[in-house]
Amino acid sequence: MENKLTIGFSPCPNDTFIFDALVNHKIDTEGLEFDVRLEDVETLNQWAFDGKLDITKLSFRALLDTLGTYNILHAGSALGNGCGPLLVAREPIPEDKIAQCRIAIPGIHTTANMLLSFAFPQAEHRVPILFSEIENVVLNGEVELGLIIHESRFTYQQKGLIKIMDLGEYWESKTKCPIPLGGIAIKKSLPKLLQKQIDRLIKRSLEYAFTLYPHLSPFVKQHAQEMEEEVMRQHIDLYVNDFSLDLGEKGERAILTMLDNLPAKAFISQEEMFV
Repeated sequence: MENKLTIGFSPCPNDTFIFDALVNHKIDTEGLEFDVRLEDVETLNQWAFDGKLDITKLSFRALLDTLGTYNILHAGSALGNGCGPLLVAREPIPEDKIAQCRIAIPGIHTTANMLLSFAFPQAEHRVPILFSEIENVVLNGEVELGLIIHESRFTYQQKGLIKIMDLGEYWESKTKCPIPLGGIAIKKSLPKLLQKQIDRLIKRSLEYAFTLYPHLSPFVKQHAQEMEEEVMRQHIDLYVNDFSLDLGEKGERAILTMLDNLPAKAFISQEEMFV
């Protein structure tokens, strides 16, 4: 069996923090090698529809659309409370006007876009933009609203934007579940024992990172070059938690709740979804 696997995740601090020890052999990888692809999450989402990578970070929204190809690992995910996407603008906008606004989103297949649909199903004027550019297109007036994720949560106020709504809070209030943002998927076609091995190694990689935290490795820093270290730590603190070590029953329930709220549900059993 080929022991080199393709793996994709974003250059954001939460992902590089989780995978650093695994892909840079700071832990015993039990003979496995990894061909690493660093891409923004919407690119990874698009690739998943073609089954391009063996292991990949995905928005849960996209992951739930690719369950015919991928299983969900228990380790490496981003779920939590108070960590959802924010709708921001230059000036106050009443909630009853949001559906008529042009809204910059970080990708059609992102969980952020799904949460926008959950809160404002009538909002049709959506403009897909690279997540790191969303603040700018709101500031220059190309759109009235921006749906921000990742480190933009920590910078939008400094740039003169205001929060209109926290879509994560809305999800939590309606479902009583944590927010399933991004998960780690692995190809169903890989041997089941190998899938479980990868799950175990990702958890071990994160446990290694936690033993050194708040120290940030060069791998984390080099891929977040324009970010101050304190912002990197805020990013990690917000998106990396106990759910990242193991989804557990509560995490699985949140993902299944999201699946239940999709317009077209995947006909697949819970036993067939998770490794």
